[in-house]
Amino acid sequence: MAFFRSTIAKPELAKFHSANKQTKYERLQSFLAERKQPGYRLTQILHAIFKQRVGDFARMEALPKALRNELRATFGESILMLRPLHESPSQQARKLLFELPDGNRVEAVEMTYRAGWQSFCISSQVGCHFGCAFCATGAIGLKRSLTADEITDQVLYFHLQKRSIDSVSFMGMGEALANPHTLQALHILTDPHLFALSPRRITVSTIGVIPLIRRITREFPQVNLTFSLHSPFPEQRSLLVPLNQTYALHDVLQTLDEHIATTRRKVYLAYIMLQGVNDTPNHARALIRLLKERGTRANRYHVNLIRYNPAQGAPMEFMRSDQQTIDRFYHQLRSAGIHVTVRQSFGEEIDAACGQLYGRYTPQHRTCASRLLQ
Repeated sequence: MAFFRSTIAKPELAKFHSANKQTKYERLQSFLAERKQPGYRLTQILHAIFKQRVGDFARMEALPKALRNELRATFGESILMLRPLHESPSQQARKLLFELPDGNRVEAVEMTYRAGWQSFCISSQVGCHFGCAFCATGAIGLKRSLTADEITDQVLYFHLQKRSIDSVSFMGMGEALANPHTLQALHILTDPHLFALSPRRITVSTIGVIPLIRRITREFPQVNLTFSLHSPFPEQRSLLVPLNQTYALHDVLQTLDEHIATTRRKVYLAYIMLQGVNDTPNHARALIRLLKERGTRANRYHVNLIRYNPAQGAPMEFMRSDQQTIDRFYHQLRSAGIHVTVRQSFGEEIDAACGQLYGRYTPQHRTCASRLLQ
């Protein structure tokens, strides 16, 4: 069936990664073709997975029993390749630890907003090698990037659990735009025959990988972009986010300006509030200047202020800004005409907040953060 060609038709993927593996959905297509099964068999399998929410091949009753047995022998008992190991629930968030086929582990978070909206934060890598100062995931280094199947299986798990997939964010473990399979995963999530998610319901977060931001602009212009800013001062940002030394703040913002000009879409700026580090009136003024320099495009930037949750295992130790400081910072930006929100906090008690994933499964690595104070 030709509709899967959309997930592999981009020649850039092969250039970017020499081993551009078929997804399991493409392997299913090949498996059925090799056995000369009628074309509607794939439709039946996908209907079972994505409409009936049945992941076990043995329970796909529209298929002949012999074919179900062949599918189990080739692909395993279930279409789902990862295995849930541990669940940490809280009032509005549920964190899942998944084991991958090779024994590596990643985490994903289900969040339920007060209005009933369900959002899912998924991982793109096992660990991360960028070493952001406040991030527990970065402290363990990069073990490997996830395949497109491993990325989307996190969403598939919740789908098969009959959750409403209202939105998906690539804000879990790893830097999404350092993994070439992220683009292939976006194809799967938006494929009308698979997850059929609107690109506008997907958010990709990045610390500023310029080449892949440009590819998102070209290939997925409707996907939401979030840029992890965290300081308007380049020298300080280099200490918080070392990649700033490779992709400088000024250059990233110019790239985001181009993204806005091309797509007419908002760009979100994530700003974690760290007590005495980046939460001063001077920081607010510098952030206002930085956005005002964008000219007419400044109106397309939206700042999300994020309450910091102390991250076990992060390389440096910080404190959360108090509510009065956050409120002052918020009002300073808003009074200057900046679009700004204080983001709702999820999962502090289960280590499911920004930068905390994988923290409780690794040794602690802490150093003094005093050199960041301004």
